[in-house]
Amino acid sequence: MNSSSIRSWPVYIMIVLTTINFLNYIDQRLLSAVLESIKAEWTLSDAQGGLLGSVFVIAYTLAAPVGYLGDRMRRKNLIAGGVLLWSLATVGAAFARSYEEMLVARALLGVGEACYATIAPSIIADLYSPDRRSRKLAYFYLATPVGSALGYIIGGYIGQYFGWRAVFLCGGLPGLLFALLAFLMIEPRRGQHDPVPVAGPAMSLPATIKRLLQTPAWRINTVGLAMMTFTIGGLALWMPSWLERVHGMAQGEANMLFGAITVIAGIVGTLAGGALGDRMQARSAGGYFKLSGIGLLLSSPFIAVMPMIGWLPGVFIIVFIAELLLFLNTGPLNAALVACVPVQMRGSAFAVNILCIHAFGDALSNLLLGVISDAAAPVLGSAAAGLSLALAVTAIPVAIGGVVLLRGGRWIARQPGGLMTYPG
Repeated sequence: MNSSSIRSWPVYIMIVLTTINFLNYIDQRLLSAVLESIKAEWTLSDAQGGLLGSVFVIAYTLAAPVGYLGDRMRRKNLIAGGVLLWSLATVGAAFARSYEEMLVARALLGVGEACYATIAPSIIADLYSPDRRSRKLAYFYLATPVGSALGYIIGGYIGQYFGWRAVFLCGGLPGLLFALLAFLMIEPRRGQHDPVPVAGPAMSLPATIKRLLQTPAWRINTVGLAMMTFTIGGLALWMPSWLERVHGMAQGEANMLFGAITVIAGIVGTLAGGALGDRMQARSAGGYFKLSGIGLLLSSPFIAVMPMIGWLPGVFIIVFIAELLLFLNTGPLNAALVACVPVQMRGSAFAVNILCIHAFGDALSNLLLGVISDAAAPVLGSAAAGLSLALAVTAIPVAIGGVVLLRGGRWIARQPGGLMTYPG
């Protein structure tokens, strides 16, 4: 087998893209692992700490339209460039001399990761037939819980023993190698496994956005994901700080335990969601949405109760259940996003979806939870109580998202076109 055939082999492409996705989430969560240390060194408030999380998401959101280019250009080049940029930005964070320089590094991280996250799923969709995509995308998105957990664990222990700057230095270097491996990939032909061939040239940007906004399944998906992203983004940034502040855990221990629970809950929830999603979708056109809506609704009360529990083992039990339920939707919602638009619009569908879910999701929650914590602390009597209230608030958006997805799934199931319903 020559090198050219290996580089076009689906397993090779899946391994490269999935590994990059692991690095993606590792680098995102390094800040969460060492946020308390950075705040202490530069004497930052919770609101300023939250802005370090939000500026990444804001830049990520503004750069998300690069996915539109993924429908028109060689996708591997955009991916390789994005991985290179975010890896250099992570290394650069290790050398930040001020809060302002750290904000710039976090913004560049967001731009680089947007180039990858908006385009990679469309390549995976072209590797496999529609009846296998939810499971394959579930494998790809295992990087969300596992990569995040590794970010907490690696960041927590390196930060505890070597300082927070070493965390960013170690986190950024592996991406330089995988930027090269992404550049060497041979892309699959667009839509090669779809029953309906690619119809005509790619649409203009205004026409693309209009088509997306007129697609009910895309709208339902985007609203549900935005509500979930608000909650997951806020919890991901502030949970390690909460464990340190409220339960007095050491930085390494807090990140290790939270990371381990995230790994187990994420793997079980993501794989179960991928398998169940394909089964439910085979029975009903709204199956992907119904499963995801059930997961979000059931997770909401666990999230609300978690900050009120004083017994630490009980906290981790509740966190495990809530995360498992949240991660059920990873494969199904991404498979639905691929299925509800024509082949030549997939990159744009992910790009605009990502722009919306982050603009109305964690771009708001990272900073907003810090503001709520700062404002509630003097009223409730302590910074610990203020942050506990802020975390409890995140139960509301997932409940809203669950209702939207369940109602949307029932509506889609009644439509002759199913996910591809489009009034035009």
